[in-house]
Amino acid sequence: MQPDCVFCRIVAGQLPADIVHQGEDVLAFNDLNPQAPVHVLVVPKRHVADISALAADPELSAILLAGIRGVTDELGITEYRTVFNTGAAAGQTVFHVHAHLLAGRSFGWPPG
Repeated sequence: MQPDCVFCRIVAGQLPADIVHQGEDVLAFNDLNPQAPVHVLVVPKRHVADISALAADPELSAILLAGIRGVTDELGITEYRTVFNTGAAAGQTVFHVHAHLLAGRSFGWPPG
């Protein structure tokens, strides 16, 4: 755990979150600033800074993807967008890797 990381503190139960899915190694909760009718953040419980660091750990990568699947199964979602921001210039504001799972409306392309 990184004591200054907001997601580590949520995982540790030190900060409240509207949890929608929890597994042994992953936690998913509603985003405080939703960009779609469904906007869930899916995080590994172990601190990893970003998707580049996550790529070095295939087991944790698979766990995070399974967590995304768990959320979609629990919420009955079949069509969704998953976004990973890496680095401040790309919009990452919390440097604990997390997937934005967005659903409930149509999305344009290209994003952003």
